[in-house]
Amino acid sequence: MQNSVAVRRKDRGWSQHHLADLLGVSRQTVISIEKGRFDPSLPLAFRLAAAFGCRIEDLFEP
Repeated sequence: MQNSVAVRRKDRGWSQHHLADLLGVSRQTVISIEKGRFDPSLPLAFRLAAAFGCRIEDLFEP
């Protein structure tokens, strides 16, 4: 699944560590999501969308 997590994170000037702290996950999880190696659970997808102030479907493309 493609996503815009890395682009949105960089636009905000956030480090992967900062985003991981916001989400309550490890930095490795953020890296895996950004590289498309890991599809987040629905609760984590909601937390990602809340962190970026957008909808889940704005972050992920099937």
